[in-house]
Amino acid sequence: MGRAFEYRKARKLKRWGNMSRTFTRIGKEITIAVKAGGPDASSNPRLRALLQNAKAANMPKDTVERAIKKATDKDAGDYKEITYEGYGPFGIAIFVEAATDNNTRTVANVRSYFTKYGGSLGTQGSLTFLFEHKSVFKIKAKEGVELEDLELELIDYGVDEIVPDEEEGEIMLYGAFEEFANIQKYLETNGFEIVSSEFERIPNDLKDVTPDQRATIEKLLEKLEDDEDVQNVFHNMKEEEDAE
Repeated sequence: MGRAFEYRKARKLKRWGNMSRTFTRIGKEITIAVKAGGPDASSNPRLRALLQNAKAANMPKDTVERAIKKATDKDAGDYKEITYEGYGPFGIAIFVEAATDNNTRTVANVRSYFTKYGGSLGTQGSLTFLFEHKSVFKIKAKEGVELEDLELELIDYGVDEIVPDEEEGEIMLYGAFEEFANIQKYLETNGFEIVSSEFERIPNDLKDVTPDQRATIEKLLEKLEDDEDVQNVFHNMKEEEDAE
């Protein structure tokens, strides 16, 4: 299995237990997508993708409809997508993605978490070289389509890793961040069922830590994850099951 797949698998296992946070995160993304491209999913590719994600997460239909309605309300607040980058304790790089209507509040909170646990918030762009920004699609395997043929076809659309899950009858696709729309268009045009799609920041290298260090770092990661403005947290700490 590829590096991107293994990192994502470990990260997802930790997030599965908090469905209410997942619903909040998707709801904010839906609001942002509707404000940018309108409430009609047929003409708004980003909204289409998020509705698939909501379905995959078993997000209640009325919750989805509320998010769309909220975004069309002219009095609704505007969420801005912002990233924060810094180092946690023991030199672990941490990349935070937020959606906020008050950047002053959010940056103050994020900075306080880093400081409390012995880390420091850096400047935007300071950690970009440590992570690869990826488009990630989960699709249903299609009868009559060989994996090798699909891989060769999708190389032209920016896909650089394909991982089959034969038990689930699904395929994970990893591609360049900027090729998201092209990959989505190819899959939709060619009749593939997209289960979910999102963006991930995959670390280029993972750092080993001791059990005591891990415990401290995870306290910071949990604090960041629990903040209502934070959408995603990425880091380069080697996961426990992969540590040597």
